[in-house]
Amino acid sequence: MLGIFKAPDRESRMLLLFVAVLFAVGVLFGTVLASSLPVGQQESLGEELSAFMGSLSSGSGPEPAAAFWSALWLHGRWLLAIWLLGLTVVGMPFILALDFFKGVLVGFAIGTLVSQLSWRGFAFSLLSVVPPNLIGVPAYLAVSSASLAFSLYVIRNRFIRRKGSLLPPAAALAGTAAAMFLVLAAASAVDAWLSPSLMRWAADWAAASLNH
Repeated sequence: MLGIFKAPDRESRMLLLFVAVLFAVGVLFGTVLASSLPVGQQESLGEELSAFMGSLSSGSGPEPAAAFWSALWLHGRWLLAIWLLGLTVVGMPFILALDFFKGVLVGFAIGTLVSQLSWRGFAFSLLSVVPPNLIGVPAYLAVSSASLAFSLYVIRNRFIRRKGSLLPPAAALAGTAAAMFLVLAAASAVDAWLSPSLMRWAADWAAASLNH
């Protein structure tokens, strides 16, 4: 349970629901942002996407092991930022901003594929964007809600009531972050080994619409 800081279960569920809704709003915003870009920027994105499709078809790209460590390093930094912001208490708004921004990134990627490739882009996004995020995003949301719960615990029990020990909730937060890091390692593995194979399989089919 996310209510590992002696917070009511209802509070834990509400925090998780809140960050999930915030992420979803970010996805929506990113999708709209991608479709509302100026024509020149959309053409530039189309050229970059076409080159990316070509590299996939030719089989070029980073080695899976290198891609795994690169993705894990990126996930690790994002996770560390959320964890540290939760420990500082005053970083609560920044945790929410990171969740929203993560949603914007996912939505922008999907929106760009759809705007450039139409329905083929949506299908392609299911093979490229969705698989790693289907694993990684819940991990981010879990750590975010746990960090927010820790911050609220500190505010209630140290700043207001001035009672209770910080060690148990801090250890619980660290344990949650460590567990979610393992989940993000799985997401990195999917991103490095599974997603490229799926994308290569769909690259020629999806890129056909770029020529029309």
